[in-house]
Order: sequence, then C-alpha cells, then structure tokens
Amino acid sequence: MRLPNGFGNVSKLPGNRRRPYRARLTTGWRIDETGKKHQQYATIGYFETKEEGIIALSNYRQNPYDLKRREITFREVYERFSSEHFPKISEVNVQGYTTAYRVCHSLYDKPFCDIRRVHLQRIIDNCGKNYPSLKKLKVLFNQLYKYSMQNELCEKDYSRFLDIQQYKDRNPNAYHRQPFSQQEVDELWKHKNQDVYYTVILMLIYSGCRVSELLDLKKENVNLEERWFFVEKSKTNAGIRYVPISQKVLPFFQAWYKKNDCPYLISSSRGNHLHYRNFYDSYWKPMMEKLYFEHRPHDTRHTCITMLTLAGVNDKLIKKIVGHKGQNITETIYTHFDVGELVEAIDCI
Repeated sequence: MRLPNGFGNVSKLPGNRRRPYRARLTTGWRIDETGKKHQQYATIGYFETKEEGIIALSNYRQNPYDLKRREITFREVYERFSSEHFPKISEVNVQGYTTAYRVCHSLYDKPFCDIRRVHLQRIIDNCGKNYPSLKKLKVLFNQLYKYSMQNELCEKDYSRFLDIQQYKDRNPNAYHRQPFSQQEVDELWKHKNQDVYYTVILMLIYSGCRVSELLDLKKENVNLEERWFFVEKSKTNAGIRYVPISQKVLPFFQAWYKKNDCPYLISSSRGNHLHYRNFYDSYWKPMMEKLYFEHRPHDTRHTCITMLTLAGVNDKLIKKIVGHKGQNITETIYTHFDVGELVEAIDCI
C-alpha cells in the first residue's frame, strides 16, 4: 500500500531484528554542495509489523508530540522525577526510592518509551529482593510512570500490570547468604598487598557494615584515634550508628584516609567517589573470580556477625555494631562509653 505524500514511510531494516520495521516522517530538506535536495527524517519508532508502523504514523499525525522524547532514558526520567519529588518527602522515603533505583541498572540507558511490562517484571523477578523491597520497587515504577504520563514522555503505564503478589510469602531467587570461611578470610589477607581493593573487603568483614555504608562514608565521619566511624545514612533507622574499627584493619582505614583529597574514605582509581556499581563490576567481581570465590558483597556482613557470635560477643552488642533492628530509640546513637565497648567487642575477632 502506497502512503500519501508527506504522510511518512515504513521500511523494513536488514538483519534478524525483533522489530524490523522503522516508521519515520520527513521533517525537512537539506541541499548539498551540488545543489541536490535530500530529505531529512525523524524516526517515530520500530515495530514488529508494517501495519503497526503505519498505525503509529497515523496516531502521530492525529496527535503530534516532541519526537525527542523518544531519546529520554530511564535514568533521565528518574533524575527529573527525583529533582522535583525528593525535596517534598522525608529522608527515609528518599532512601527507599534510591535503594529501589539501584536494582534497575539494566534499564538506565534504555529509552523510557521503549520500556515494556516484560522489562519491568524481569527486574522484579531477578533482583533477589524480599516482598517489602519489591513493594518499594513497584512504587518507584508507579511514580516514574505517573511523572512520565503527566509530562507526555510516554503513552501507557506498564507499571499497573506488574505482579509482585506471587512473592508475598517468599523471596524470588533469593541470594544464598554464605559467610566467608576462615580459609577464605586467610586467603584475602594473603592478597591484601596485591590490590588495595582487597583491603576494602577485609574492612567490610571486620566492621559488618553494608557496602553502601562504607562506600558513602566521608572522612569527616571517621575518628582514627578513637577507632570508630559514623554512618549518617543507612537503609534503616537502626543503621544510623557508630561503627567500631578493628585493630586488625585500622592500618587500612589509615591508608585510605591519607590516600588522596577525595572527601570519601574509599575512592576510585582516579580519586573520585566510588559508587556501588563501579565497585561491584570493576573490583569485586574480578577479585572473586581470581580467588575462585562465590560471594556477594553482603556476605561480608554475615561473616562479621558469624565471627562475632563465635567469639562469644553478646547479641545486643552485635546488633549495635551491624545496625540490626532490635534496639530502641535511645540505643540508636551511642555515647563515647558505648563506642568503647563496641571497639572491645570488634577486637575479639
């Protein structure tokens, strides 16, 4: 079927593509140095069938929109949404959105209008989070689509069709939390001089803090003389705490503190703030593969708890060190005397 002049065209692209038909329209003309005229096009989208492309062209003709919106990524939508929404909500809710966003890294650079239900459901099915975390993740998707619909960045809200109820009583693909064995810990000590980031693993094991807590730790919140650091932001209220620094890893804290001018204790190879994704992809995975270990960063936290338990440290002190729920409000921020107790406890391992 020949389309009317000026309507646009739908053409099939070469190769084995899932959506091989490109719908585009003429946006103007360009004259080259020889005086020859060339059409300039704008792409509406890519489709599985030619008929879908024609329908998309027809819909555009009836209701034109800014074609540049097709280039706006999931990351850009989140950044726009967060810049407007975060100043209006509590720090706890901001942390909830931030934590949920971290598991969506496979969508970061994907055009938002090209995201479908299957992409969102895949994040839910494979992220390894428990049901409360999945609820927060779905809320994030709901809010991003609400923002996008209000700003005409997409036409359909796919977040409405997501299924998290199937995981209400179980953790989907839950990661098996396996503490490092003593032999594996000994192996890490043997490699501490081969790569400075092995010391980060040992700092995690001998502090019990979450990897995000250590990576986001600023030097201003580290007291090397009294051997503690303060976690000012955490995924839970119980996580806001003083954490003791073990004598065994104190030299690592001192070395990182003096390493460069980065305001954060742990930095990238270029001296910048080291974010989780970069740490995991660039350092954690290569180090685990080199040692033939099968561990995730959170296993360091369970290792610390196991070591403290085997050393006979009482449960109350363990909860204070790792920031587990269970203490009351008056136990959340400790006095210097309490920190001294924690330092004695962490030195038991």
